[in-house]
Amino acid sequence: MKRQHYSHWVIYILAGICFGLATLLWQLKHTTEVDSYADAASQASPAVVNIYTSRTRSTPLSNQQRKTISSLGSGVIISSNGYILTNHHVVQGATDIIVALPSKRQLLGKLVGSDPATDLAVIRIDNSDLPTIPLGNSDKLRIGDKILAIGNPFGIGQTVTAGIISAKGRNTVGLNTYENFLQTDAAINPGNSGGALINMKGQLVGISSAIYSSSGGSQGIGFATPINDAVKIMNEIISSGKVIRGYLGIEVEQINSALASTFHLAAKKGLLITKVAPHSPAKKAGLEVGDVIININGNETIEAKTTQSYVGSLKPKDEITVIGIRGTQSYQTKIKLEEQPTLGT
Repeated sequence: MKRQHYSHWVIYILAGICFGLATLLWQLKHTTEVDSYADAASQASPAVVNIYTSRTRSTPLSNQQRKTISSLGSGVIISSNGYILTNHHVVQGATDIIVALPSKRQLLGKLVGSDPATDLAVIRIDNSDLPTIPLGNSDKLRIGDKILAIGNPFGIGQTVTAGIISAKGRNTVGLNTYENFLQTDAAINPGNSGGALINMKGQLVGISSAIYSSSGGSQGIGFATPINDAVKIMNEIISSGKVIRGYLGIEVEQINSALASTFHLAAKKGLLITKVAPHSPAKKAGLEVGDVIININGNETIEAKTTQSYVGSLKPKDEITVIGIRGTQSYQTKIKLEEQPTLGT
C-alpha cells in the first residue's frame, strides 16, 4: 500500500515538472518570436516608397529658368489604386514628383492635395494592384509599445529602424498648426519624412514627420502623425482637394497665474485674446483684444492648442457658443464660423 501511495506522489511530481518545463519552453519560444521584427517589416516594406521632387525656379539675375532637385522623402501606399500618403514639406512647391517603388520601378506622381497645417499630402501614381499596408488603430497605442520606422534616410535606400512609443499627444512641438504627435526613439532622419511607423503586426500606425535635433540627425526624439488623424486628412483631400476647417479669427495666450497677475485678470484660467483678425467671425461678433474666453460649446477653454484643434475640427457655417469675460463682466455670444483661409503652400 505504501509503495502504491509513494508512486502516486512521484507521478504528481513528474507531471508538475513536465508542466513547468512546457510552460517555460512556450514562454521562451514566444519571447524569441517577439524579439524579431522581420515579419512586421517584410509585411509593410513593399508599400513604403521613395519620393524625389524637383522644382523650376528662375535665377535672380535672369529670366532663364533652371530645374533643381529640391527634396527627397518617403511615402506610404494606402490604396492599391495608387494613393500615397506623405508629408506636405516633401512635395511643397514641386513641379515634378517621382515615386520609386521598392522594386526600383519609377513612376510619375501627381499631387492630389496637401494640408500645410498638419504637414500631410496625398499624391497618386497611375498603377493598379499595388502593395498596401494594413491600417492599425493609433488610438490603441500605449507608451512603451514597440514600433518600427521605415523610410529612405538621406536617400540611401529603404531602411528599417526600431524603437518604442515614447509619448502620445504632443501638441506643443511648434512644427505644425495642428499637432497631435506620437513621439518615438526610433531613428528618424532626413529622408524618412512621410515614411511608415508600424506596430509589431506590420500595421500602419503613423506617418513619420520630423526629428527634434540640434544637429539635423536623429537624437532619439522623432515625431509621427497618428494614422487615425492622417486618414481623416487624406480622405478629405481625396474628396475635396483640401481640408476645410472652421475659422474663428483670433490669437490667444493661455492664462497662468503670472499672466493673470500682470494684466489684473478676473479669470485665473482660460484664453486671453491677443489679436482679432479684421473681418473675421470673431470681429463681427464683437470679440475684443483683452477678452478672456472661458468656454466654447460647453468645453472649458483651458489649453490653447486643444481649443484651436476643436474649432478647426468644425466646419464653415457651424455655430458656436462662446462664454467670455471682459473686465469683470461675463458675456455669452453665438458666432457662425467661416472657412479657414489657406495657409501658405
